[in-house]
Amino acid sequence: MILFLRLLFIVLSTAVPALFLISSSAIHAIIAGSAGFILSIPFLILMEYVSHTCSTRTLISAITGLLTGFSISLLVINGLSMLNLEEYFTFIPFVKTILYHIIGFFIMMVIVINNEEISFFDKIIPAGSGEDDGAISYKILDTSVIIDGRIADICDTGFLEGILVIPNFVLNELQMIADSADSIKRNRGRRGLDILNKMQKDHSIKVKISDMDFYDINEVDAKLVKLAKVMKAKVVTNDFNLNKVAEFHGVSVLNINQLSNSLKPIVLPGEQMHVALIKEGKDQNQAIGYLDDGTMIVVENGRRHMNEEVDVLVTSVLQTTAGRMIFARIKDESEQ
Repeated sequence: MILFLRLLFIVLSTAVPALFLISSSAIHAIIAGSAGFILSIPFLILMEYVSHTCSTRTLISAITGLLTGFSISLLVINGLSMLNLEEYFTFIPFVKTILYHIIGFFIMMVIVINNEEISFFDKIIPAGSGEDDGAISYKILDTSVIIDGRIADICDTGFLEGILVIPNFVLNELQMIADSADSIKRNRGRRGLDILNKMQKDHSIKVKISDMDFYDINEVDAKLVKLAKVMKAKVVTNDFNLNKVAEFHGVSVLNINQLSNSLKPIVLPGEQMHVALIKEGKDQNQAIGYLDDGTMIVVENGRRHMNEEVDVLVTSVLQTTAGRMIFARIKDESEQ
């Protein structure tokens, strides 16, 4: 649909000036059509930028202004045509094409800038309604969170609202990982692509592919931060470094690892747990087990119970940047 609208805009920008001057001469029509085509590209880029960053009210005012501007442009060009200046100046068709776009753009900007004072738009979308800038919530996914895969399960629960944005430069990075010579990286990349395909097929998840790129920036993380600032979006990531950089630039971050840690059940000293001891600890006589959510439990004097399931009593809980660790003792020994 987006591609169709782009092509329609380019075709109209090229065809309208050409058809308008076809009665004058074929050369004038070709010049006007070529100028319209060239000028349509920057206008198209500007319109896409506005659609990413502006509220619904602003978009409606921009469309209204553009249609009004183009209508007035046609009236101005009709007036110039009545003067028959083409007989004396060969560049007049080009001037008409420039005026057609400049007048349309100028009137559009006037209406957009003053849309809050135009009462007509209040009947469509009130200035203070919920359809303002906060109506569309964009969440930009980085490569790490796509490969991780938990984002799809979180979306299925309905806790993550808004539109998930996948930038093209993230897709390119994911494709490079999937084509890597390293088998581990290749599997991770393919897993990420499978996750995206699953999310796109799920109609309850709104996924948007963004073509916006910043060719003056080389690093993907820097592009993500820039795109988030342009779209007023949040970045969803597992990358600790990207998290810190985004926060430094004032960009909101949703870290899946932090969410996972916050959802783990609270364990207090003295609680009893049942755990399987599967490997030796660093210190003498220690053994290590894991809860279902991956939390590590270090059991004192548990080495002689290796590969057994035992009841333990929690002695302390340690929260680190990497996660949470629980220290415990064998229940029977604690009671003794």
